[in-house]
Amino acid sequence: MQEQTAEFIAGTNALALQISNLVLSYSLSTIGAIIILCVGWVIAGTLSKWTRQSLSKLKGFDHTLIGFLSASVRYGVLIVVLVMVLGQFGIQTASILAALGAVGLAIGLALQGTLQNIAAGIMLLVLRPFKVGEFVNAGAISGTVTEIGLFSTELKTYDGLFVMAPNSLLWNTPVTNYSRHKVRMHDFKVGIGYEDDVQKAFGIIKTIISDQKGVLKTPEPVYFVSQLADSSVVISCRYWIESAHYFTVSNTTTEQVKAAFEHGDINIPYPQVTYHRSGSSS
Repeated sequence: MQEQTAEFIAGTNALALQISNLVLSYSLSTIGAIIILCVGWVIAGTLSKWTRQSLSKLKGFDHTLIGFLSASVRYGVLIVVLVMVLGQFGIQTASILAALGAVGLAIGLALQGTLQNIAAGIMLLVLRPFKVGEFVNAGAISGTVTEIGLFSTELKTYDGLFVMAPNSLLWNTPVTNYSRHKVRMHDFKVGIGYEDDVQKAFGIIKTIISDQKGVLKTPEPVYFVSQLADSSVVISCRYWIESAHYFTVSNTTTEQVKAAFEHGDINIPYPQVTYHRSGSSS
């Protein structure tokens, strides 16, 4: 009986010692995990804030991209911290990283189209082929850019319609930006009759163009005969306009040239076809 009691006491002491060692070991691991988590949380917030402030100082850097990059830095640090915390409890971090990689691959395949839009949105924000307020044309899409997001770009058409275009579509399509440069060239062409005075027509066009607001003196406008067509002599004028006045000046020039030609007895011929019919014997 005494031997059994002694064995029971010895077993109890051994179990208590194991539990004590286990509690002590996990207590230290828990304390270490808490310290790592707190320090990592502070570092993640600090780096995210530093990234936001540093990128905000860069002139012209898009605010959408600033938010995305600062958030990416924060969550990247937190993922590393989480792996370190799990390592404190003896969990194999290599298997965790492998699992995270597999999950990331699965998510990437499932959201392939969305990720393409995000990647295209980042490239659009970094390379900036267009900015908010600029009028662009990309294939079948045209309008004034109102917002550039990570997934899509919003535009307003000339007739007031709302267009939301996926960023991947805009990135993979040649984009014509009508507002990027401050000046644009207007290639004006008009046909006059073969019997009309070319120099007189040039004089009328020069007067009209020189009176237009927004027309640049340098480089000087160029006037020349560009084609001898079947029914007309095509005269051309290439002159530069401030982009803000382009549509007003180009439309006004066309309208005033037609009115001035009519007043100055200069014809603007249209294609004519003459039919000859040979006489038939009775």
